Amino acid sequence: MKYLVMIQGSQADYDAQSGKGSADSPVWDEKAVQAMYAHMGSINDDLSESGELVTGYGLREPAAGRAVSVDAEGRPVVSDGPYSETKELLAGFWVLDCESLERVTEIAARVARCPQPAGAPEYPVLIRPVDGGLDD
Repeated sequence: MKYLVMIQGSQADYDAQSGKGSADSPVWDEKAVQAMYAHMGSINDDLSESGELVTGYGLREPAAGRAVSVDAEGRPVVSDGPYSETKELLAGFWVLDCESLERVTEIAARVARCPQPAGAPEYPVLIRPVDGGLDD
């Protein structure tokens, strides 16, 4: 079964990792950033080695993105990020091929233990089963 494992973040979190902390997200020093990358890299390596990793990526900051909707006449309405109406956004994801929900939950718990500075916001790691796709 394939699962989408998602991590969340906010523009303030990306800013904090770049040295611009706030009341919502304290600044990350270089050691904290490297610890996060090492933790995530270790997870990626293990999932690749076990054959459970289908794909996974960290996403660029919300300020680099766009939201596209349509107005009443069907014309596109484009909003550049960050999106003030949205607090947390998708920060990264993995698509995993695991034998069970219990196994993917073990992986998500490992992701949730990612080191971060004291006072940094904690977000749940979200798991969603992937429905059959074009390649299934």
